[in-house]
Amino acid sequence: MDKNNQQLSEKEKFEKACKFVIRLGTLAHQYGTQSKSLDTFLAQVIKTLGYSGIFKSTPTEISFTFKEEQELWHKTHLVTFSGPGFNLAKMAKLDTLVAKVIKGTVSLNIAIEMLEKIDKLKPPFNKYLVAFGYAIAGAGYAGYLQCSIYDIILSAILSVVVFLIVETSAHFSERFELSTTVLSAFVAGTIAALCSIILPSLQVYLITLSAIIYLIPGFTISNGVIELTYKYVVSGLTNIVNGVFYLVLLFCGAWVGISMVYSIFPVHQTAEGHIPLIFIWPSIMVLVVGLCIIFQTSPKDFIWAIIGCLITCCGIILGIHMGNIDLGNFLGTVFAVIFANIWSSKTHRAASIVLLPAIVLLVSGSIGFRGFVSYTSGNTVLGQQQFTHMFVVAATIAMGLILGNSLTKPKTTL
Repeated sequence: MDKNNQQLSEKEKFEKACKFVIRLGTLAHQYGTQSKSLDTFLAQVIKTLGYSGIFKSTPTEISFTFKEEQELWHKTHLVTFSGPGFNLAKMAKLDTLVAKVIKGTVSLNIAIEMLEKIDKLKPPFNKYLVAFGYAIAGAGYAGYLQCSIYDIILSAILSVVVFLIVETSAHFSERFELSTTVLSAFVAGTIAALCSIILPSLQVYLITLSAIIYLIPGFTISNGVIELTYKYVVSGLTNIVNGVFYLVLLFCGAWVGISMVYSIFPVHQTAEGHIPLIFIWPSIMVLVVGLCIIFQTSPKDFIWAIIGCLITCCGIILGIHMGNIDLGNFLGTVFAVIFANIWSSKTHRAASIVLLPAIVLLVSGSIGFRGFVSYTSGNTVLGQQQFTHMFVVAATIAMGLILGNSLTKPKTTL
């Protein structure tokens, strides 16, 4: 009888460990953890709990496979998603909780309850602040593109409009996800084109790009190339295909809206205005602050994320002074990874918290968008160069990640 009770107890422990890891992986995926980091992290957690496991994640699903030491068969569980999101504050809390579980200071029963509490936590920034984050991210990106002051103001306004569309669509079924992407670009492009009737000097496509900058799937495309370098073929190809597909949808939405307005109200554009070069780097910092708000970065980590982006900018500037912007992207990535790994080892927090905003700063999706614009305007050579350069930037980021992780030993975190 005691033997049966002992076997039952071991079975219950195994079930609790599986339940904890499944819920942990599901939440970590929803909060923005990338496939390679997630698979490695889950494998370490289940090993620490005394069992073995194999985990395979993609942008749309995670396969959990568990095995007890004395058992022949594996236990498999599959979780599907509509796609990953971003919440760096909750990701940080997950990482802290797992550290306590591994040390043995928190039991699995309590840990499972705490996972649910973390998921129900209110984000550090409410909807009004997130709307503000969208606005300054759009304005910052327009400043980075050296647009005029009118372009920057309109980009900020349209970014809030995009936020309202995204926020409203979140309350509807997932089948409206693609419609939201197209609608956001369509509305931003249409309003920008209408405003250009009054102000012909407005750079309509750049304003539209700035307004939807958070929706541009540059990180998805870059992450796909990165995952391919680590032999995560399924996840990498999925990210690349999804990224290019969403990029096409965004461009089509913007192009239809702008073309529709110009077919009714022809506009003869006048000379374009530009802000002074001295304001480009401050604009980038404004963009970074906006992204950190949108990503729900914890106030505790906010300043460190900003510092990480500043260090990334130093790498970019160094590469530019050496005569190559792609070298700047490479050095910026290396500097960001080294900083994130050192910060993670000192603070015992997830490196992604400070690394993700820095990588997003470097991503290449906006280049692809401008490539489509060049194609439709008849400049096919420039369009092809810009679209190809999108993947070159992604490759330089991948190489920077590899070298940065080689120079500093990364801590296994989310």
